[in-house]
Amino acid sequence: MSQLSDKDVILSVHEYNFKKTSSQDSFNIAFGIDKHFLFGCGVAISSILLNNKTINFEFHVFTDSFSEDDKSRFSALAEQYQSCIKVYLIDCEKLKSLPSTKNWSYATYFRFIIADYFYNKIDKLLYLDADIACKGSIQELVDYVFAEQEIAAVVSERDVEWWTNRALRLTTPELTSGYFNAGFLLININEWHKNNISNKAIEMLRVPEWVEKITHLDQDVLNVLLAGKVRFINGKYNTRFSINYELKEGVDNPVNDETVFIHYIGPTKPWHEWASYPISKSFLLAKDASPWHNVDLLKPTNSNQFRYSAKHKFNQKMYVKGILNYLHYYKLKIIK
Repeated sequence: MSQLSDKDVILSVHEYNFKKTSSQDSFNIAFGIDKHFLFGCGVAISSILLNNKTINFEFHVFTDSFSEDDKSRFSALAEQYQSCIKVYLIDCEKLKSLPSTKNWSYATYFRFIIADYFYNKIDKLLYLDADIACKGSIQELVDYVFAEQEIAAVVSERDVEWWTNRALRLTTPELTSGYFNAGFLLININEWHKNNISNKAIEMLRVPEWVEKITHLDQDVLNVLLAGKVRFINGKYNTRFSINYELKEGVDNPVNDETVFIHYIGPTKPWHEWASYPISKSFLLAKDASPWHNVDLLKPTNSNQFRYSAKHKFNQKMYVKGILNYLHYYKLKIIK
């Protein structure tokens, strides 16, 4: 079965609404995450609210897990900012047959469920990955008007050489004009539905010939399906930076005063305790201004994390901790 209905996969909805204004004129933002990103998602929402105090928001979090502690913190976040947060618990069994990797779980496909769920409910939706921090106004996105037949507003990834590479690999010549990162999608819900994007994407992900071509899962698929039907907007709305770049010499940091969303790509996230760099400041400020203010940053739990933590500790001149993390890393590798 190629189609996924939100009625099939949404098990329950938890609503925390402390708004004093009507929901009718809300700007809607959605996240699709697994349980490992709930901490980051809560702080991401806090960062948006912190920097956009005059905008009437509704947040929608689609996730596979939601504990009593999570319920308490998300409710407190909505109350603190007098906002509305709805959390949708998803049955993921029908998504587990789709391709996944160590870095991308089946939760990456939640955006298909999300886009379909909002058809006939709203016209415009901002989809964001949860590993972001907001540091500026998004009023331009609230006021954004789609062109005719435009399915989404997006931000390009990398450069012309990369676009050409993807165009060749994905046999889609239009991608030479631009390939986008799917961690930011301002979606025209009606056009998305009219073009049947979600079902086409699911169908493609079940065709072995396509699965062999794609390396970035749903991002590749969306670039193929939306080629020529998106508008590329200012990179300040999806400024990507990997905290692991801090381990390299001479890497330019693209985050500047104009940046609205910092997108923390890569395996090291700002909620990891080894991510102690200025680039994490926007996340940490939002964390301090949220119900997660008293939650400790996460320590390494697996061999990959211990390895990165060790490298960062050495980079931060914390040599004893670096050595201890390397010892944990080798111990876990031997056990494997």
